[in-house]
Amino acid sequence: MKIYTKKGDKGETGLLGGTRVKKSHIRIESYGTVDELNSWIGLIRDQNIDKHSKEILIHIQDRLFTIGSHLASDPAKSKAKIPDIKEEDITILEKEIDKMNESLPEMRSFVLPGGHTIASYCHIARCVCRRAERCSVRLASEEKVDDSIIKYLNRLSDYLFVLSRKLTKDLKAKEVPWKPSL
Repeated sequence: MKIYTKKGDKGETGLLGGTRVKKSHIRIESYGTVDELNSWIGLIRDQNIDKHSKEILIHIQDRLFTIGSHLASDPAKSKAKIPDIKEEDITILEKEIDKMNESLPEMRSFVLPGGHTIASYCHIARCVCRRAERCSVRLASEEKVDDSIIKYLNRLSDYLFVLSRKLTKDLKAKEVPWKPSL
């Protein structure tokens, strides 16, 4: 497989299905942001964290490739067979959130991102996930986007927040509550 084709040198790229669009198109922004998120999750996975979290992150990365493939497809022309995001994918995230939350202190305020480099990576990934969700919602206002994609991204940002709290606890780092200056 050749890495460079030179077809994008004029600011356009091809979708699955063959349609050419500007690289500034919201569809490209959507799947590009999902790709960026996937890279941040890879960085979190590369840290010294527990085996179970690493396994869940690998599963999430697989799901993000699926989401990226859907977003990179021209719904009218692509005949590519892409797996779906299923309700069970969302349920996995919810169960993981609930399981982690059981061992965490109750939140009484917002927490400031930080406390440990690994937790900070989770917060950055959470913010990128929220951007991917916003881009996908914007795309869905113009073209067909499966509702499960937006739902998955929404739940994933929650998962990343709770993962940051869990890892902060595991690493014996300090969680700093936000105290508004009035």
